[in-house]
Amino acid sequence: MIEISRDAYSTMVGLALDEYPLEMCGLLAGPTPDRAPTFTPCRNDDQSARVYTVNPRDFMRAEMAAEDLDWEINGVVHSHTHSEPYPSPTDVSAAVDPNWHYVIVSLKRELPEVRSYRIVDGAILEEQISIS
Repeated sequence: MIEISRDAYSTMVGLALDEYPLEMCGLLAGPTPDRAPTFTPCRNDDQSARVYTVNPRDFMRAEMAAEDLDWEINGVVHSHTHSEPYPSPTDVSAAVDPNWHYVIVSLKRELPEVRSYRIVDGAILEEQISIS
């Protein structure tokens, strides 16, 4: 399970809507592996409706901000503009850390749907999201 703050959750969903029709991305950080009080929006260097790449400078900025609080990056968020909130084969191959949470905001339906996963050695495990 991942606990995401209400502010971080609102910012994630808002960014997904604002960036549509392109995929958005950003990073989660927190004091423990399963708590994410902050979400840092990042530029999608791919500028694509199908894939994303977190801008390296934005990644460094988020990592430094987390370190200043003695926190760590513990997840990545991106949107699926026209597909289910489930990791694509590209998402699975790009999963960099088995300890991270991989959160997807889907805009396929009228209302955004948010799901979170752990991706370990190619295995996809859905997990619960708690909004605090």
